[in-house]
Amino acid sequence: MKIGLRTTKTAIAAGLSMYLAQSLGLLYAPAAGIIAVLSVGNTKKTSLFTAVGRLISLAIATALAFISFHLLGYGPVGFVLFLFLFIPVAVYFGLTDGIVVNSVLVTHYMMEGTFALPLIGNAFLLMIIGIGFALLFNLYMPNGEEKLHEAQLAVEQTFKSLLKDLAQSFMTGTDVLPSQCVRLFDQIKEGQYQAKIHQENQWVSSTGYYEAYFTMRLTQARLLMDMTEILQHIQVEESYSITFQSVLRYTADTFHENNDGQLILAKIEALHADYRQKPLPKTRSEFENRAQLFQFLQTFKSFIEVKADFSEQIHSSPNHKRSV
Repeated sequence: MKIGLRTTKTAIAAGLSMYLAQSLGLLYAPAAGIIAVLSVGNTKKTSLFTAVGRLISLAIATALAFISFHLLGYGPVGFVLFLFLFIPVAVYFGLTDGIVVNSVLVTHYMMEGTFALPLIGNAFLLMIIGIGFALLFNLYMPNGEEKLHEAQLAVEQTFKSLLKDLAQSFMTGTDVLPSQCVRLFDQIKEGQYQAKIHQENQWVSSTGYYEAYFTMRLTQARLLMDMTEILQHIQVEESYSITFQSVLRYTADTFHENNDGQLILAKIEALHADYRQKPLPKTRSEFENRAQLFQFLQTFKSFIEVKADFSEQIHSSPNHKRSV
């Protein structure tokens, strides 16, 4: 059984929160530990926003509990009225993270049967201690750059494999394996998740390079799937298959984060020029087949243009961020 970093931070933060609350003589001191457990998030920004939101929602919960318990008494009925009031208000203001923990703190008022200022201060101190230790331990987050770079390499390797299979299908007529397509989208989705985590762990906003990178690859993946679909419905003449296969293989061999795609676009333009010089189709079948082949070429061009546009935007940005 492996104990992860978040588990370690959560356990220590909870223990220290309880210890400090007990040392200060606070009532219901274990609640500080529970608050710490619920407040250690995946990212620095998430933890900070959660902490601020829970403090605000505690103030709202205290006010609504005061009204509820004074109307219906310090018992289950009064607590039910409190929930009827507090939950919709918390949802409306986007404070849902504080519903459970603040409902627990409100039960302290109910059990003590009072809203004396020391008890209200006790509740806020429990919250501050719990979220304080959670924020303290969340200041350390492992550098996500290495994971992101690994995710990039995995995505690019799958793209290369798919492009080689696509090139091969021009000669053999075999289809690209669906499992590879599924794996590509899964890898991009995981990369987007890692990029979001990395972004939220930066106190000073970065350029969002990684998020933009995986969004670009997702667009390319969809275009590649369109190319695969088109190729399943056409018969490629041998005179075309060799040249198309050559460009696709070159694309696979040079597929990389730093490739701006300009040389590939030049090769595609040469294919276009050669395509326009071919004799016109003589039958309806030849015409439809040629139209599908042209559509494939246009989609392939869009596939490369997506990367070319991305590279241009990155290099034109004064503070662009490249991976290592």
